[in-house]
Amino acid sequence: MAVLNATNLHKFYQLGEFQIKALNGVDFEVEAGAFVAIMGPSGSGKSTLLHLLGGLDVATDGDVMLTGQAFSELPDHQMTLTRRRNIGFVFQFFNLLPTLTAEENIQLPILIDGGKPEVFQSRVDQLIDLVGLNDRRDHKPDQLSGGEQQRVAIARALVTQPAILLADEPTGNLDTKTGKVIMSLLRRSCDELGQTIIVVTHDPRAAAYADRVVFLRDGKEQETLKFKELKDLSERIRKIMGIMEKMEI
Repeated sequence: MAVLNATNLHKFYQLGEFQIKALNGVDFEVEAGAFVAIMGPSGSGKSTLLHLLGGLDVATDGDVMLTGQAFSELPDHQMTLTRRRNIGFVFQFFNLLPTLTAEENIQLPILIDGGKPEVFQSRVDQLIDLVGLNDRRDHKPDQLSGGEQQRVAIARALVTQPAILLADEPTGNLDTKTGKVIMSLLRRSCDELGQTIIVVTHDPRAAAYADRVVFLRDGKEQETLKFKELKDLSERIRKIMGIMEKMEI
């Protein structure tokens, strides 16, 4: 069953006399519990697509539907609640509050939504265990490594049990070894929690953790790779790089 549908998405920007077509008719569907990666050259529209799927921007034409609700039908206050409760975000630069501990950063979406942390403590404990930060839960961001900060960001994004988790270049600010840890964690979130995940990345090693890789160019979908029975990461990477070479990414 599809948890998210995007139909005929267009996004145009007006720069003086020029119209920039960031997305030019994209259809996108994600099944519940799936892990999808989006790739493409700079300017292909991948980050624009992620922003539209997360309700951070509004399409010029077309619509996004999440759990049966069309974004175009939601007033601003309802769209805000949808983002807060049904969409988890993970960004390249972590976006943690420096004055809060790791545990408090994870609890933050609950507090913003008016919830009581003690009611959700078992969920917070589960996620802290999942991301391997039991011994770092009382540390503030400046006491954590980049990889540990990203793990906090992932747990924070998961704490409300969102319908989808969107990650924009989650390994872009990390070294290769740490990036592998983060992608393995996202894969576990999908496999163990049934989390639906969409990742934008330029790195074929990161994209190889997904079930499906969608390639964009000039605001349109150009290729799709589906990994059904292919479990070997190195073989997945080889196939992804083959399409990247063909598309001259």
